[in-house]
Amino acid sequence: MTADTSWKLSATLTPRFLLGVLALLALVVVAGEAWAQLQVGGSRSGILATLWKWTPLLLVGPPREFGGFALNVAVSFLAMAIGTVGGLVLGLGLISHFVPLRRVSWLMTQFFRNSPWLVLLFFVMLLTPFQLRLLGLTIPLPAWLKATFGLSLPIMANVAEIVRGAVNSIPTAQWESAESLAFSRMQTLWRIILPQCVKRMIPPWMNWYCILTMSTPLISIVGVNDSMTLTQDALAAEQRTELLMPMYLMLLCFFFVYCYPIARWNIRLERKYAVRG
Repeated sequence: MTADTSWKLSATLTPRFLLGVLALLALVVVAGEAWAQLQVGGSRSGILATLWKWTPLLLVGPPREFGGFALNVAVSFLAMAIGTVGGLVLGLGLISHFVPLRRVSWLMTQFFRNSPWLVLLFFVMLLTPFQLRLLGLTIPLPAWLKATFGLSLPIMANVAEIVRGAVNSIPTAQWESAESLAFSRMQTLWRIILPQCVKRMIPPWMNWYCILTMSTPLISIVGVNDSMTLTQDALAAEQRTELLMPMYLMLLCFFFVYCYPIARWNIRLERKYAVRG
């Protein structure tokens, strides 16, 4: 079986398999609904009705307060943006001819790549103040903003490796050709090398965005009012053990519906921009 045939087979079977899994989970929820109604004799709201009641809260947070799954998405966007900018700078430092800069960049990359994300979150939350005073103005630093910066650190390190690998994958003949045309190293990077690296960096960059999004529930541990925190609050308010699995299943579905299309698109981009010898 060729690689192309294998990919087509996996692309055909994977959506069907996932739909089957979702159908099975839905069947479990419906069965739990029927069992709960038999146990309580219809005296309480059904599982589906309860899930529907809490859905707006889990999606956008309580009234006049931004939170829920929308906050998870916002944190993922902002952390990815910060990590991408920092990773580009750090990645260029990894390929610098200035030895001290290259060594510092390597140390930072290895440290943040190999540190647990949750530990980094706690360090950032504990080391940064609750507010800053700048030119007589008091600027608050909310918990979600500090958590966003904490998540951006490992992303920065991994984006730096993506940049380094993409730059090193460009044939050396292009560097030599640019040098023969009297281009400086910086001009060669910005005008010739990096534009070619963009297509090579997009698939792994998107893959790390999916990983980051699925890791955002970690911010609930440091006191951020995200979808995981609100799910736990809803369960505490209902005090019904039969809601435990359906509530977390609904939260899982939020992340799946958001991340799965990105993952499928990423597969297409990998095939489109694959480097062929």
